Amino acid sequence: MKFPVLYLRKGAERRLRAGHLWVYSNEVDTVRSPLTGFEAGCQAELRSSLDKPLGTVFVNPQTLICARLISRDPSHGMTPQRLSQRLEIALSLRERLFSEPFYRWVFGDSDGLSGLVIDRFGDLVVIQISTAGMETLKETIGRAVQKLVRPSAIVFKNDGKMRVVENLETYTETFAGTEPDVLTVRENGVSFEVPLAGGQKTGWFYDHRMNRQRLQSYAPGKRVLDVFSYVGGWGIQAAYAGAAQVTCVDCSAKALDAVHHNANLNRLTNVDTLEGDAFDALKALCDEKEKFDIVVLDPPALIPRRRDQKAGEQAYARLNQLALRLLERDGLLVSASCSMHLSQSALVDIIRASGRKIDRFVQLLEQGHQAPDHPIVPGIPETDYIKSCFVRSLTGFF
Repeated sequence: MKFPVLYLRKGAERRLRAGHLWVYSNEVDTVRSPLTGFEAGCQAELRSSLDKPLGTVFVNPQTLICARLISRDPSHGMTPQRLSQRLEIALSLRERLFSEPFYRWVFGDSDGLSGLVIDRFGDLVVIQISTAGMETLKETIGRAVQKLVRPSAIVFKNDGKMRVVENLETYTETFAGTEPDVLTVRENGVSFEVPLAGGQKTGWFYDHRMNRQRLQSYAPGKRVLDVFSYVGGWGIQAAYAGAAQVTCVDCSAKALDAVHHNANLNRLTNVDTLEGDAFDALKALCDEKEKFDIVVLDPPALIPRRRDQKAGEQAYARLNQLALRLLERDGLLVSASCSMHLSQSALVDIIRASGRKIDRFVQLLEQGHQAPDHPIVPGIPETDYIKSCFVRSLTGFF
């Protein structure tokens, strides 16, 4: 198939040759290949300044990331057959990893499908498209998913903020079957029901599943505080594992209603909730001299952009200091981050500094990462974003 050609500036191919898949608009030779000559979502052949073929890409001339690599073979575009093959390869990994169909089936660039996320919730599949290139294949994606797993329902939940960046309309629609009101999730032996409409992302965050599983081993008999709880992913699993008492904190009343619902779903009577801003709630608990055996911090991305680095790191530091103050003399802090711009080592250093500031001796027991249904591509640092630290805090040790 003959594609239009997108040329790069001199030297701009270095990052691609190192393993990345994105092209930025300032890397394009707009004299040889004006971006205005490409339609949003079209496929093109990518060439270096020396006219060497680099592969095929999806193009969106209106965005900072103006091209995303499809294949390193310049003659291979994204056909229905290639799309289906990549979906099948991604599916084979998840089916090896998990005994039940509750996982992230497709994780965008990590599965060679930039701009596409697919989550499975038993017999329901939720799809999110965030790029113009993938939007052109919407029907093809729906049909391929239907053929591969034959779910009872397929829902396109295309309401993410990245669609605005790509100049795409936001919408939610049912491709097949009947859209349910709630998602059913099973994770680490625990059941959840989550509202589909208005929920976060596809409705659930599978990325911390292994870290939540590790929490279960620490929870029996402990008093646990789950901050930024959403619908109780961490807290309900701690309660299920035998925690003496769990308190979930979130600013959303609807999310906390779901916490109570999920506690009842699992026949748990040891879960309560606290509505409010996390910083304010933690400070109030400190003022009231409350103490917990375990505090879990899993905030939203506090460093969404690189320019937010300083303010975001300060916010992480305030959270960790407040959480450490709330721990018993020998307590456990589980400090997590989904900010791609915050490295694992930076999070550890924030915890170290927080411990010193309030005179706590801290021991790093475990470090966690994202679950394997969110594979990391070493050449694409953006695919490596989840981190967690399990930290023992001791008072009066030195």
